[in-house]
Amino acid sequence: MHNQVYAPNSSLPALPEHLRKLERIWVDKSVLHTAMTQRVLAGVGHLPVEIVDQEQRPKDYDHELGILYLKHYKGRFLRSCPGTSHYHCCGYRIVHIGENCPLSCSYCILQAYFQDRVLKVWANQEDLFGELERAFGEHPQRRLRLGTGEFTDSLTLEPLTGYSRDLVAFLSDYPQVCLELKSKVVNLSWMDQARRPDRVLPAWSMNAPHIQAGEERGSATLEERLQAARYCARSGFRVCLHFDPVIPCNDWEQGYARTVEMIADYLRPEQVAYISLGSLRFMPELKSRIMTNHPSSNYIYAEFITGLDGKQRLLRPLRVRQLRHVAHMLRRAGFEGLYLCMESDEVWQDVLECTPRKLGGLARYLMARVFGAEFSAVTE
Repeated sequence: MHNQVYAPNSSLPALPEHLRKLERIWVDKSVLHTAMTQRVLAGVGHLPVEIVDQEQRPKDYDHELGILYLKHYKGRFLRSCPGTSHYHCCGYRIVHIGENCPLSCSYCILQAYFQDRVLKVWANQEDLFGELERAFGEHPQRRLRLGTGEFTDSLTLEPLTGYSRDLVAFLSDYPQVCLELKSKVVNLSWMDQARRPDRVLPAWSMNAPHIQAGEERGSATLEERLQAARYCARSGFRVCLHFDPVIPCNDWEQGYARTVEMIADYLRPEQVAYISLGSLRFMPELKSRIMTNHPSSNYIYAEFITGLDGKQRLLRPLRVRQLRHVAHMLRRAGFEGLYLCMESDEVWQDVLECTPRKLGGLARYLMARVFGAEFSAVTE
């Protein structure tokens, strides 16, 4: 159920493979004694720790890889999803817990989104909980879908931080809120804190098997992800799956068909809350990052155009063909709750034969998938 682990020191907790490359820890002086910092330091006692002044640039900052920075974050923790007015966004809210990811997915947008690759964790967790408490108190009847997987993977640092475990426990007091934990690894240590399984959505990214093996380095295999999803479903949770991005590659039809077959082997349709489909899209500067960091990733040379949001998007007929293929396979297997991520009405119609408006709005549709009969009108 869990990734292979390695303990460099028998007195320390075992670390999963994707965290073995950590080389040093930075800690803002102001958060040195927080519970989060002490928890992380207890798990990486074999690494050098440097206490830094947040107002000064830490030395060796250009040495980006292998650094975990426990930071005093002073921005907003609760944010809206950074969508665009030109395409339909799912409307969920981000709980901002940190930045960057220790995995090495070739297509990862974070390579271009942030200026560095330092792993950052907001260690002033009480400030986060205080902001959430105030936000929920202002509108106690408003239903919210929250997620932590926008600027980082929800679970890759969980063995050290326990962030998701803490969030699940905190949100148990707010039944109007549902938390999605989106990941490419397997860590289920948060499960025993979920007093209401219907308010937590464990979620995993899906891709063609050869894309996972070749382009998502350090991640759990599809089998491991689906085994974890089945375990969660049997424990009373509904899961979410995300085909985003669907990659233009050789043998993509067979690859994605195989993935849908695997999903059907592990999950029943009623155990899945929703499934997103998204075509590969990226900021222009990401192409050069992929070419430099992942020179064998040939999909970057497919036919792209500049979309209305300024991002590079696969030529529309090509992406419609891919998305329609995956959607058809999923529907044929009985899965519902499909939606497109950041696409136009025209592409929605071509792929799913409907538009978000026909569903009552995408955000409302997904709210209804999550909260069911308990869902009432949502005020954004």
